[in-house]
Amino acid sequence: MIPSNGQKQGLPSPHVLSNLPESVIDEILMRLPLRDAVRTSILSKKWRYNWCRLPQLKLDQTLWKTVEDLISPTIGFTNVLCHLLTLHTGPITKFTLDIPDLKSCPNIHHLIYFLSRYDIQHFVLKPPLGDQYKLPSSFFTCLQLRHLTLHRCLIRSPPLFKGFDRLIGLELIEVRISSKLVGSLISHCPLLEHLVLENDKFSDLIEFSAPKLRSFFFIGNINFLHLKNVPLLSKVSYKPTSFFLEAERDLAEIFESIPALENLCWNQDYVEADYVGQAEVIPTRLPSSLNCLKRLCLSWVILGEFVVLSFALCLIRSSPNLEEIEIEVCVLRDEIYYEPVPRDAVDEIPASFSNMTFNHLRTVKIYNVAGTEAEMQLIKVLLAKSPALVRMLIKPRRMKDKKSLKVLAEITNFPRASSKAHVVYNVD
Repeated sequence: MIPSNGQKQGLPSPHVLSNLPESVIDEILMRLPLRDAVRTSILSKKWRYNWCRLPQLKLDQTLWKTVEDLISPTIGFTNVLCHLLTLHTGPITKFTLDIPDLKSCPNIHHLIYFLSRYDIQHFVLKPPLGDQYKLPSSFFTCLQLRHLTLHRCLIRSPPLFKGFDRLIGLELIEVRISSKLVGSLISHCPLLEHLVLENDKFSDLIEFSAPKLRSFFFIGNINFLHLKNVPLLSKVSYKPTSFFLEAERDLAEIFESIPALENLCWNQDYVEADYVGQAEVIPTRLPSSLNCLKRLCLSWVILGEFVVLSFALCLIRSSPNLEEIEIEVCVLRDEIYYEPVPRDAVDEIPASFSNMTFNHLRTVKIYNVAGTEAEMQLIKVLLAKSPALVRMLIKPRRMKDKKSLKVLAEITNFPRASSKAHVVYNVD
C-alpha cells in the first residue's frame, strides 16, 4: 500500500514481537487458552518459554484432543501434565483441572503436590466421572488457598489439619464428606465469604459458624442445616431435597439465624415429600419478621398444593420491606395434589394481608400463571397493597386464547394502590 504522500510505507520490523515488554507478552498469553499460549513458543526465541511462567492455568481435554483422536485421552493428559511439571517456573496463583470425560487419571496427586509447593491461591478440581477422587495429604498443605472449588471428591482430613485460614470462597459439589467434617472445615475458615454446598447425601446435622459469610447456596436436606453464627449473611439460595416440618418452630429456626438476609431464592424443584398435614404447622407469619429482606424469588412453587401456598404466603407476609418479588409457578398437568388448597384458605388470603402495606415493593414478576383462584388472589393483594409498585410482569401458562383473555381482563380490573403501576401481561 502506498500512502497518499506517494512515499512507500516501511514494513514492521521482524523483531517487533521479540521487542515487546515481558509484561505485555504476559498479558497476551493470559488471555489465550493454554493450548494456544504454548503454540506461541514458535514465534521467536524470546517467546519460546514465556508460557512456562503463566500464573493462571487451565487443563481440560482441549489440550490433547485431536481430530483423529489417535491418542488415548489418559495418555494425552499424562503427556501434558509431564511437560507442565517439568517446564513451568514461577508462581501459580490459579489452576483449573476440568477432566470429567476421562475414565481414570492416576496422576492428579502428583499435580496437587506440585501445586502445594507453589502456594496456589485459586484451585478448581473437576476429576473424572465415576469413583470419587480421594484428596491426597498434600492438598491439606495448600494453606495459601483463597478460592476452592471441588467436584466429586472424597475428603478425609488429617488429624492435625486446622482449616484454610485465608479461604474466601468454597464450593463443594457432590463431594463425599461427613456432616461433622464439613461443619468443622467451614468453621475453621474465618475469612469465608462465599459458600456453595451441593450434596443430597448428608444424613446428619450440618452445623457451622461463619462470621464473614455473605452468600450461601445450598442443595440438600435442609432439615439437617444449622447456621450458628452468620451475622453478615445477606444472599441465600436454597434448593432443599427434603422439607418436612413437625412444628411451627421448625420454619422459624430456618430463618432466625440469618438476621441480615436481603436476597432469598427458594427453589422447590428438588423437593420430594408427602405434604399432607404440613400446612397446619406453617404460621401466618414468622415470629420474627424478615425486615432486611429486599428480594424474594420462589421457583417451582406449586400453588395448588396447600402447604406450598401457605409457605409462600408466610414468607411474603413476613417480609414488609420487600422491593422485588419473583415467583415461578408450577402447575401439575394432572392437577392431582397431596393436599389441594381448600376453598376457605383461598378466601382468607385478602384478610391475611389486611394489616400490611408493601411500601417499598416496586417490581413483581410471576411466571406460568394459569389463572387459578389462589394465583389471582395473590396478584390482587399485591396490586392493592403496594403504593410504590412500578411494574408487575405476568407471564401466563400456555392456555386457550379465550381463557388467557379472561385472566387478563380480570387482572386489568383489579384496584391498584400505585398510580404508576404498569401491568405487563406477556404472552409468547
